[in-house]
Amino acid sequence: MKKIAIIGSGFSSLSAACYLAKEGFNVSIYEKNIDFGGRARQFKVDGFRFDMGPSWYWMPDVFESFFNDFDKKVSDYYNLKRLSPSYRVVFGIKDYIDLPSNLDELYNLFESIEKGSASNLKSFLEDAKYNYDIAINKIVKLPGHSPFELITLETITRVSQFFKTINSYVSKKFTNKKLRQILEFPVLFLGAKPENTPYFYCFMNFADLSLGTWYPEGGMYEVVNGMYELADSLGVNFYSKSEVIGFNIENNTVTGVQLKGKDIGCDFIVNGGDYRHVEKLLPTKFQVYSDKYWDSRVMAPSALLFYIGLNRKVQDVLHHNLFFDADFKKHAAEIYDDAKWPSNPLFYANFTSKTDLKDAPEGHEACFLLMPIAAGIEDSEEMREKYYHILMNRLELHTNQELKKHVVYKRSFCVDDFVSEYHSFKGNAYGLANTLTQTAFLKPKLKNKRLTNFYNTGQLTVPGPGVPPALISGKIVSEQIINQKS
Repeated sequence: MKKIAIIGSGFSSLSAACYLAKEGFNVSIYEKNIDFGGRARQFKVDGFRFDMGPSWYWMPDVFESFFNDFDKKVSDYYNLKRLSPSYRVVFGIKDYIDLPSNLDELYNLFESIEKGSASNLKSFLEDAKYNYDIAINKIVKLPGHSPFELITLETITRVSQFFKTINSYVSKKFTNKKLRQILEFPVLFLGAKPENTPYFYCFMNFADLSLGTWYPEGGMYEVVNGMYELADSLGVNFYSKSEVIGFNIENNTVTGVQLKGKDIGCDFIVNGGDYRHVEKLLPTKFQVYSDKYWDSRVMAPSALLFYIGLNRKVQDVLHHNLFFDADFKKHAAEIYDDAKWPSNPLFYANFTSKTDLKDAPEGHEACFLLMPIAAGIEDSEEMREKYYHILMNRLELHTNQELKKHVVYKRSFCVDDFVSEYHSFKGNAYGLANTLTQTAFLKPKLKNKRLTNFYNTGQLTVPGPGVPPALISGKIVSEQIINQKS
């Protein structure tokens, strides 16, 4: 059996491991941290349970498709609940919109805010659905070898959508600022500003408004547990606290990975860790992308995260809450154009204990706060503490409750932690921004062209950032290895 060494245990690594083990490879995953799951780890403390990274479960069809490939179902591993309302968008004091999960209710909501917007939304979502079918069923499954992969009858009819932006279309069809922000929000998952994101990516709106927002009981880590269980049943070997620090190479072929104190032979490498960090472990002549290349990339944001336990229930919030009560464009500019700590940030608040009572002791609340920031900016405890108070003060203001004095647990996670925990380039949280010049075949390649058996997967290669794309990325890279073997 050919031996596969997989670096890291995030979603793309777990996905690749399952597909390769199914095809008869001897697969081993080497994870530097004590827990598996990459950015999707979970921790428990004082009766609270916190997912450390991904918190939105979108595109349920992609997860179902993954498990179906192994004659399994999502329900074999975890239970899903559709959230209704899907989430809340806060624009000011007592000024918010709860997004209904029912489409007819959504159309009525839009129409009540702006006359004529319901028909425009229906047309927009028809476009979004068509693009979703093309993107998820065709484009994102391509290995990104060349631009000719993208030339199909469907994409030719949509080519103009790559040369106009989400922002330009939404601004033309909707005059209400709140509705515009709601429709521009989903592309933030792609790590770029709406004015820089091709309109084709409106398929994210179909994922949001039509397919809905879901919650796996027990948290996002239950997805990791399900994939781990599947991989284990297929014979995948797991090694924690096993950081790869180098490679053995003979005649342009990697023959083994170097761990601290030992070398382990292999026939193929799949790097599911940080692309740039792991490539830097190779001798210079085998590195495909230079420091200059990486420095020229537009990175998706990093994030300042807070995991907060409160000894009281929080009123007037939902499971997912987006605080858009600040200048969206200014915050975006402070992430992408003039990288610095935001002057008046937007932020996201997650209260999983609203849906899952097991996430906090009785009468308590588990809170997860996320503030997007520029990748690579200077991190310090002083800055973290400053923004902790800014965000908590805003949360108190909007909920009209005292919260800070009820905090019984607090942990922060920011740029320096992304670097130390994941070797994340510039401490980014989401990978490469999906701009036009960083799409599909223009991303760093799956296969290292200077080595015969070295592959990459995950958020810095195709198809891009996000949990569903990570599952697909693992499948794509496994297909490349299977084809090479045959």
